[in-house]
Amino acid sequence: MLRQYKLKDYDFKLILLVVTLSIIGILAVGSAKSELMTRQIFGVCAGFAIMIIASFIDYSFILYFYVYLYIINIILLLSVTFFGRNIGGAQRWVNIMGIQFQPSETAKILLILFFAQFIMKYRENLNTLKFLIISVVLLGIPLLLVYTQPDLSTSIMIVVIFCVMLFIGGLSYKIVVGVLAIIVPIISLFFFLILQPDQQIIKDYQANRILAWLQPEKYADTIAYQTINSMTAIGSGQLWGKGLNNNVIASVKNGNFISEPQTDFIYAVIGEELGFAGACGVIILVLFIVFECINIARISKDLAGSIIACGMAALIGFQSFLNMSVATGLLPNTGIPFPFVSYGLTSLVSLYAGIGVLLNVRLQAKKY
Repeated sequence: MLRQYKLKDYDFKLILLVVTLSIIGILAVGSAKSELMTRQIFGVCAGFAIMIIASFIDYSFILYFYVYLYIINIILLLSVTFFGRNIGGAQRWVNIMGIQFQPSETAKILLILFFAQFIMKYRENLNTLKFLIISVVLLGIPLLLVYTQPDLSTSIMIVVIFCVMLFIGGLSYKIVVGVLAIIVPIISLFFFLILQPDQQIIKDYQANRILAWLQPEKYADTIAYQTINSMTAIGSGQLWGKGLNNNVIASVKNGNFISEPQTDFIYAVIGEELGFAGACGVIILVLFIVFECINIARISKDLAGSIIACGMAALIGFQSFLNMSVATGLLPNTGIPFPFVSYGLTSLVSLYAGIGVLLNVRLQAKKY
């Protein structure tokens, strides 16, 4: 389980990037809601400790129990269905031994680990219909449990991560092109149908968010209110921002024009208080983390390690893109946290645990 590693192989650069992004998150969360800053610091410290511990555990040993990881994931997601707390119309949280957490966040990491081993073990059959059907079924069970919470944004993230892992595993380009040829028309049809009156495909509030995204001026005083204010906040920051914890009366954050600024719209807080420079700095940090993950995938000792690294790259990169796109009006409001930045202890600890496994992949990388 534990092996001897060389200190020179430890990826201090990745740790520095992640910690820097987390510190920006602590400052932004503290500015958005000062009473949550201490908890965010605790989450980062707890996550950092778990990351260090996980980094010295042979990831091959962890993947040996991939079936049990999948079962644990399903049990956690089922616990939300039967014992979860309903907060704000969504049942996504469960309380176990006095600890409240969100299993849909841990599901992303557990599914990355499960499919990394599953794909490597059966890679010779990857392009067969039987394997693809089994994979989709195995994905579909946790995906359905997450979607029915309801949590559409996390469901989308899980599908994206799954597709990236299959591609890295060696999925044929012919299959990729064929699937795209089917999916693109389906997505177009999906948007057409959900915009029809009395549609039953998605929840009404989800459809309204899409309508507000397409016609923001029509819903400026209702559904699109937060998104418009978010864009206003980012624009008002100009080059250097208004400063963290400022008392500017005209501040969108200080005026409470955005609800839950510490989570879904944390990027609006960064844009307003740190300006264009700070907002771009966050994007650059995310890109560097993604590139480092890809580099680890390139030198990994085996396929499972490469899949883990690319799965983490997809999780951090695409989820960051979704959060920023919502804050800037590029996409409908999906309600998804910014990795390492948004408030949320489950998200923080889960991501740090994933980075810990990734660090171990780097420690065992091929030598050139």
